[in-house]
Amino acid sequence: MSPRLMYEYTRAAMSLEQRKGREYLVAMVNHIYTSKEYDLPLIYEFIAKVKPRYIVDTNLDDSLLKAYENTPHFLVSGVSRIMGGYDRFVVYKYDTKVYIKVDKSTLDASLPILFKPMGGVSPEKNFIVSDADFVDWLTEAMGGYAMPAFLKEYREKKKYLFCGVDFTRDTYRMVANEITIGLLGGFILTQKEEFSKKELQFAKKHNLEFLNKDCQHLIEELA
Repeated sequence: MSPRLMYEYTRAAMSLEQRKGREYLVAMVNHIYTSKEYDLPLIYEFIAKVKPRYIVDTNLDDSLLKAYENTPHFLVSGVSRIMGGYDRFVVYKYDTKVYIKVDKSTLDASLPILFKPMGGVSPEKNFIVSDADFVDWLTEAMGGYAMPAFLKEYREKKKYLFCGVDFTRDTYRMVANEITIGLLGGFILTQKEEFSKKELQFAKKHNLEFLNKDCQHLIEELA
């Protein structure tokens, strides 16, 4: 895929969905992330060692699940434009062998919570990937339907470390804003030297500090 399409993948996904249907789009996205074996990226190797009690991952692959594969946990996974309900998430409980759907009211802090708001390839193929998906997700998020009630309280007064998030994009600033309501602040890992006006405004509004590091250097310092 060309660099431009990679950057504007939500638009490309919308075009494919309109021309070939939702099933084709889901199959294609799943193929992209599962057709080849790959080593666990360094950041996920680090996560596997420290195992945060709460982590948000907007990637669509299953690297985060692999990092916690030997640890019981809850998984809150985003779903796209479902019919018959407002919630844009499904809650699973994992016992180191299998993911089982559970009622959203059972979610608590007794186990680590993995939040994948954009969905992923596993345990079921659900993806927030096209322009229409993001518009729908953000609309429902603003209505309070993008995360369980427990998470809305649990996320309060937390600090976040953002790794690999492109805040030049309006969509991801809006997603981050909805997910982290009530945050105390945090850090954005980036080696950029110049920032757009919107990036600076977002960082200031959310009390976020830019750290001039990449993930590998930070992990080496923390190891």
